[in-house]
Amino acid sequence: MEHLSHKEKVTIMIAIIGAMFFAAVNQTIVGNALPKIIADLGGLDYYSWVFTIYMLTSAITTILVGKLSDIYGRKPFILTGIFIFMIGAFLSGLSKDIIQLIIYRGIQGFGAGMIMSTAFTAVGDLFAPRERGRWQGAMGAVFGISSVFGPTLGGYIVDNLEWKWVFWVFLPLGILAAILIWRLFPKMEKKEGESVDYLGSIFLTGTIVPALLAFSWAGTKYDWNSSQIIGLFAGAIVSFVIFVLVEKKAKSPILPLYLFKNSIFTISNVIGFAIGVAMFGGVMYIPYFVQGVLGFTATHSSFITMTMTLGLVFASSVGGQIISKTGKYKLQAIIGLIVTTVGIFLFTTMDAETSQWTLISYLVLVGIGIGVGMTVFTLTVQNAVEQKFLGVATATSQLFRSIGGTVGVALMGTVLNQRMSDNMAESLKGVQQQAASVPPEMQENLQALQNPQLLLDHEKLSQIQQSMPAEMVSLFEKFVTMLQDSLSFALSGVFMTATIVMIAAVVLTFFLKEIPLRSSSAQNTEQQKEVQAKQSFTKQPV
Repeated sequence: MEHLSHKEKVTIMIAIIGAMFFAAVNQTIVGNALPKIIADLGGLDYYSWVFTIYMLTSAITTILVGKLSDIYGRKPFILTGIFIFMIGAFLSGLSKDIIQLIIYRGIQGFGAGMIMSTAFTAVGDLFAPRERGRWQGAMGAVFGISSVFGPTLGGYIVDNLEWKWVFWVFLPLGILAAILIWRLFPKMEKKEGESVDYLGSIFLTGTIVPALLAFSWAGTKYDWNSSQIIGLFAGAIVSFVIFVLVEKKAKSPILPLYLFKNSIFTISNVIGFAIGVAMFGGVMYIPYFVQGVLGFTATHSSFITMTMTLGLVFASSVGGQIISKTGKYKLQAIIGLIVTTVGIFLFTTMDAETSQWTLISYLVLVGIGIGVGMTVFTLTVQNAVEQKFLGVATATSQLFRSIGGTVGVALMGTVLNQRMSDNMAESLKGVQQQAASVPPEMQENLQALQNPQLLLDHEKLSQIQQSMPAEMVSLFEKFVTMLQDSLSFALSGVFMTATIVMIAAVVLTFFLKEIPLRSSSAQNTEQQKEVQAKQSFTKQPV
């Protein structure tokens, strides 16, 4: 695509960013709106599946389309992705029950995986590695903006309009992006001699789906040592072993395993996995602290957490510009991850006495660190592989980060529940005698006060307080304080776990080799050829 003028490339990128924003904001807009949607459709027991199915289908198509787009080009897949996503969004708005909504969200996920995979790869097609930094930063900012704009708009829509408009409001943007990409994005000829690895695709899917389901359900729906979770992990391992055997013999493997001989590719993906664990698994619990420990409303919580996103958007844009100007990335990655690690560690020091301004300063610090550091690792993967592997390399990078997020949510959830359970058991010993004197008709409320989740339902908490007789107000306050202390103690463990994972990511970054960023997307520099030769970056048996 080097024959395109800079103006044509920028126009195409604007269309791609529009498509990305369309997919990203449709993902985040559902969060605040879903409770009201569930209230209308019913099916609270299936609540989590609205998110889980989206994650599963998008993860599958991300990695599969990565390789296919290397063969057939990006254009057909990004257009197909937009089309499928729009169908899923439109149908979601027509849902009559929760099962229909889950099915249609699954369709959206298929489209989202295509859009995200091809969008990030298209940057590599259009621009040389030296120029990609600013565009990777801009695309990172898109995610930040959508995570601010989406939930706020979703809440407004369900409060003032029919909830179906949550899924329909951005359909015109999808149509516009599709038209621009169809007209402007160059068509790439199919690579001759390349075949589709159907068998590898089946067993890769058979590895990803059970593993993600196991991590999603472990510690919540089922115990970690339950037959269901063990069975899912066993199925994933068996499928993975078969997948490796298949890929070693495949003529054109869906995920070339010899790419992992390249240390830059491997280390970057492992770091991406660690970042996913720490960020998705750790930072997602900040609203728990804001609403449960500090006692702020959900709306107030969204404004507080928004500050981290604003820091991310700013730093992501600046970080991308710095990479493009200097051609260096390792130092920026180290600084970004260290800043993130320090910010997450500061979360461990928080308790019920922490002011919101202190929390905001920590959030901004984490946002800046993420923005500076996370811009780097898709770029390092793209810069380390040959152009013909650009799609599968970019998709693999996204998949590792996505799986890291899923593992992080499961890991942090287990840490939270275990520490909370232990702390609550110890704290209840101190109030057992006083609790025993509570009248029988108030015992139900007393039982409710032993559930830390109650701290997130301020209305229910207020109702219990009002139902308490005057002489029991002090006991009520004791229980609330006990709940806040238990939740704060549990969250400190979550944030410390995330800190340890981020420290591991920082250490790994020191081992990341720095190859000069190419000024051409088509050719390797002599330094890169030397590094790739040393790493045997040729197709060899694993």
